[in-house]
Amino acid sequence: MERRSGFTLVELLVVVAIIGVLIGLTLPAVQSVRESARRSECSNNLKQIGLAVQQYHAAHHKLPPGNYAKTAGVCPGRQVPGVDTPSEDRANWAISLLPYLGQQNLYQLYNHNEPNEAPVNKQVRETRVPTYVCPSDRDTNVLTVPGFGPAAAWAMNVAYMPGSYRAVSGKSDGQRFLDAPMDAEGYPPEWRGPIHLVGVYGYGPESFKAVRDGLSNTLLVGESVTKTNPEMRTLWAYSFGHYSLSAVTPQSRILSGDYAACRAAGGPGAVSPCRRLWGSFHPAGINFLLCDGAVRCYSPEMDIELLAALATIEGEEVVVAP
Repeated sequence: MERRSGFTLVELLVVVAIIGVLIGLTLPAVQSVRESARRSECSNNLKQIGLAVQQYHAAHHKLPPGNYAKTAGVCPGRQVPGVDTPSEDRANWAISLLPYLGQQNLYQLYNHNEPNEAPVNKQVRETRVPTYVCPSDRDTNVLTVPGFGPAAAWAMNVAYMPGSYRAVSGKSDGQRFLDAPMDAEGYPPEWRGPIHLVGVYGYGPESFKAVRDGLSNTLLVGESVTKTNPEMRTLWAYSFGHYSLSAVTPQSRILSGDYAACRAAGGPGAVSPCRRLWGSFHPAGINFLLCDGAVRCYSPEMDIELLAALATIEGEEVVVAP
C-alpha cells in the first residue's frame, strides 16, 4: 500500500497557529522601529527649521515675526463685520523661512502685498512643505478650512495645507496671548517668547541677543497636533492668531495633543489655552526645538510650570532645560 507524505489537518493548524504567534510577537517590534524612525525624522525637521532660523537671523539680524498686525485691539480681517472684510494676514515665520529650507521657488510665488487668503497666494497656502510636517502626524495632505479667523467657513471659506509645528510666542495666564491683537492687550512683555505677534503695542521682531534667559533654556518651535477637531490643527501658512503660533499656559491639559480633551478638562481661560495646545503622536513625548538649535523630547507629564518658564526669552526664571 503506497504511503503519501504531507501535513495532516492538525499539523497544518499547529503551523498556522505558530506563525500567528510569531507575527504577533514581531509586529509590535516592527511598529516600534517604524515609530522610532518617524520620531527621528520629526526631530530632524525641527533641526532643519533651527538652521533656517539661524540663517534668517544672520541675513536680517533678527528672528522672523510670528505674524503681523496693522491695528491693535481688533481681530485681523474683522475690522468691519462681514464675510468680505479684507484680511491683514501677511507672511508669518513659516513663510519667511521658506528660502532657507530649499523652498525659494515657492517663496517667490508669495505676494507680500496681498493677504494670505487672496487668490494670488492660493498655491503657497495649499502646498505641502515636507519640513513642516511630522511623519507621525495624520492627514497632512488634506486641505483644511480653519475654525476661526478670516479664512473660516463662515467668512472667506479658504483652505490651508496642514503643518505640525508652531513657534513659541511666550507664556500665558490663559487670557492674554501674544499671537493676535485682541488677546495681546495688557500682555506682560517679560512673558514674550522668541517668535510672536509684531506691529502693535510696540512689539517688533526679536533677536538672539534679546534671549537673556539663554539660548539653551528657551523654546523656539514645538510640535502642535490634535487627535480631534481638525479645524483647530496647525496650518503652517495661516498667519491668523494661534494657527502657526502657540503659547505655554501653565495647565497640564495643553500638552494633551487633543483639542476636545483639553476643552473638556476645563480650566482658567476656558477654551483659549486649548487653541494653543502642544502635542504629538509620538509615545515618547513632544519634540521641541530650542534657540540654540538643540531638539529635546518632553513628556506630557512634565512640570508645566517649567515648560512655561522655558517659553520666555527674558522672564529671568532660574531654570535649566531638562
